Amino acid sequence: MNTDSEEVMDQEFIEQAIRDDMEFDELVLATARTTVYYHNNFLVKEPCRNSPYTGSMFIMEILKGNDRRYGVGNRIIQEQFQYSGETVSRQFGIVLKKMIMLAFDEIRTLEKYNEVPDYIRSNDKCWPYFKDCIGAIDGTNVRVSLLVDEQIPYIGRKGFPTQNIMVVCGFDMLFTFVWAGWEGTTHDTHIFLEAIRNTELKFPKPPDEKYYLVDSGCPNMKGYLAPYMGERYHLQEFRSSGQPKSSRETFYFVHSSLRSVIERCFGVWKARWRILQHMPNYNFDKQVAIVTASLALHNFIRREAIADVEFESCDENQDYVPKPEDEESYINLTIYKNHMGVVRDTIARELMLS
Repeated sequence: MNTDSEEVMDQEFIEQAIRDDMEFDELVLATARTTVYYHNNFLVKEPCRNSPYTGSMFIMEILKGNDRRYGVGNRIIQEQFQYSGETVSRQFGIVLKKMIMLAFDEIRTLEKYNEVPDYIRSNDKCWPYFKDCIGAIDGTNVRVSLLVDEQIPYIGRKGFPTQNIMVVCGFDMLFTFVWAGWEGTTHDTHIFLEAIRNTELKFPKPPDEKYYLVDSGCPNMKGYLAPYMGERYHLQEFRSSGQPKSSRETFYFVHSSLRSVIERCFGVWKARWRILQHMPNYNFDKQVAIVTASLALHNFIRREAIADVEFESCDENQDYVPKPEDEESYINLTIYKNHMGVVRDTIARELMLS
């Protein structure tokens, strides 16, 4: 009887010893993992944000690098750099002022008006008929964030408040003039006429015999070539009903084809900058500055020949017009993946240290 009892006790002792050894091994393993994690992340850190470049070289490195290096929002920046939202917002304002200074250099008039743009010279439909054309003029709208009692003058046909922006662009897809900040209900023609009358704006008026393309809402006058009134004009109208059938329709078609360069500019610009679809609740002047700064960066990317999918698509296909997603359903997958990556890393780190 005693022998059986002793054997049971010995067996229980052995099993307890095995359990103790296993718990000890697990404790050692967990300690080792925690030690390695702490060593790799806090003692021997991998170099990060250590670019040797400054100024324009640094900007180009960022734009050519991984998508996670740019295009993130305030909350992600807070997590990555461990700063408060107020600090991030303040630094954003400082950088924005520098971007406005950049705009004075990047948004500039054509340097050689006498040279026929390659875009026209290489297009049999346009050459030599439009050899004196130097660009296009149009307006576009960008959403603004305003108090309810301030919104009415800014609510246009889209049903939400916007600012109206007039731009001039060349056939190289560079903006050469920008006038942002108009109320969304203001007609494009009114802004256009104010721009050419206001001498303080230094609007890049075309030299003699040269002209810009304008839409049918603008007057057909010296320096500004508008289409005929009362006929189909937009390219999609020709695609749906066949080729032009008269001299006027032929003119409409080529005029519209040439002027589509400004639609491609708008498309590339709006598709790149998520902030234009979801404008933060800054004061109105700051929202206008954001628009101008983003246009300057558009020119910088184009002028410095930085690899860009949208620009390359436009260069390869003259009919291609990038379309930003609808404002209400716009989703930038890269941005949201970056955000959830930060959330995942934070949870994993807290689990390991708990």
